Amino acid sequence: MSWAERLGPCPAFSSQQAPAMDVCLSSAQQPGRREEGLSSPGGWLEAEKKGASQKDSTGAALEESNRIEPSLHSLQKFVPTDYASYTQEHYRFAGKEIVIQESIESYGAVVWPGATALCQYLEEHAEELNFQDAKILEIGAGPGLVSIVASILGAQVTATDLPDVLGNLQYNLLKNTLRCTAHLPEVKELVWGEDLDKNFPKSAFYYDYILASDVVYHHYFLDKLLTTMVYLSQPGTVLLWANKFRFSTDYEFLDKFKQVFDTTLLAEYPESSVKLFKGILKWD
Repeated sequence: MSWAERLGPCPAFSSQQAPAMDVCLSSAQQPGRREEGLSSPGGWLEAEKKGASQKDSTGAALEESNRIEPSLHSLQKFVPTDYASYTQEHYRFAGKEIVIQESIESYGAVVWPGATALCQYLEEHAEELNFQDAKILEIGAGPGLVSIVASILGAQVTATDLPDVLGNLQYNLLKNTLRCTAHLPEVKELVWGEDLDKNFPKSAFYYDYILASDVVYHHYFLDKLLTTMVYLSQPGTVLLWANKFRFSTDYEFLDKFKQVFDTTLLAEYPESSVKLFKGILKWD
């Protein structure tokens, strides 16, 4: 199942035409976003070369680049989709400048409002959440901003998404966490509701936190998403879910969510219509 299959028929996604899911917020509207990079028509490899050439201006940066780049390539198991253009978007969370490679050609390659809101919350409540060495799984990680912030805060992160998203996701994770976080994030395929027992057996996988942002919108897999959330939650697991509420179906999902999770509204961001919930699975 690809992102296109999850979304169903939709208009062409271009910079002139808003996607069915949402209109991207401008850099001034998104918390944590610093600036927008220029388009890179040559795809992800050219973007990487461009970043490397910019670092060449100082000897120290070049030396660091020479040490990190071979490691990054050796660890990159998934190849990013060769979209016609990528942009390098800059964010700052948890005291670190984060550069995310994004493309408007895929919903799964864009940072959405729920992700920046969740990152803002994680940053502001770092001491309370205590992510140090915590085991965390992100559902629908997209380009990886939330997983990167969780890693910077000390967590052992597993970032998951559909197969066609994993290449760019892993690239961003490695670029922003390699040799600068205690735990290198893991990337795994997760198709909602499918092969959960096989790929995430409860006897072998336990997570302190499940993170999710903007996973609820106009698609046909909301029941499978809820099934996945329930499956991954065990006694003691805290689910943090941030979402921009756009459609009546989003609120219908929230009602179903509340039936199986003890739910607390942690924060609201009126400027982006994002709500952030904490869910703890009800145990009969």
